[in-house]
Amino acid sequence: MATTDTSFFRAIDLAGTFVLSIQGASIAAVSGLDALGVLVISLATAMGGGVIRDILVGEHPPEALRGWPLVTVALLGGILTFFAYHAVEQIPESLLVVVDAVGLSLLAVSGAEKALEYKLTPIAAVMMGAISGAGGFTIRDILLAQIPAVLRVDFLATAAIAGAAVLVIARQMQIGPKMAALLGGAVCCILRVVAVWQHWHLPTANLH
Repeated sequence: MATTDTSFFRAIDLAGTFVLSIQGASIAAVSGLDALGVLVISLATAMGGGVIRDILVGEHPPEALRGWPLVTVALLGGILTFFAYHAVEQIPESLLVVVDAVGLSLLAVSGAEKALEYKLTPIAAVMMGAISGAGGFTIRDILLAQIPAVLRVDFLATAAIAGAAVLVIARQMQIGPKMAALLGGAVCCILRVVAVWQHWHLPTANLH
């Protein structure tokens, strides 16, 4: 079925999974969870969006449940973070924001491209990109009994939507998948980092 460079997008998926597993494990450790809790949150953050995407595009069972690479990479990120948490804790917040943005970008573009492989409409592909990138954050926050960050934080889902949209538009213009992924990923990453830096927020309802 695939018409693109599957090895390239598989590498993107694995890299994004690893980055978000570290992010999820860090949040879980800060929240005081034990080792099992840290691994559960790490796996949910890293793979949750991809699993939802695969179910929606009709890939059964989801890719994360059919092979060892994604699960292994996610577990590795969670375990490394758990045992090296004090080292991770010393990483500057600005660098963590960049790491977070990179993970979001990687999964957003790989999700959008996969949706296009499955012949979904451009709008649906953008939605799948956003779900792939930000879905894990939502599951993480629900498990931690928090309002999902995608509904309240610094252009998180918005950045994923923008990056996925750029990839889809580029592919519609017959730009190659690698260049389209680079363009979409760059837009998502830059928008996310600048939004945090400049404290950008979408407008909220004025109830007064």
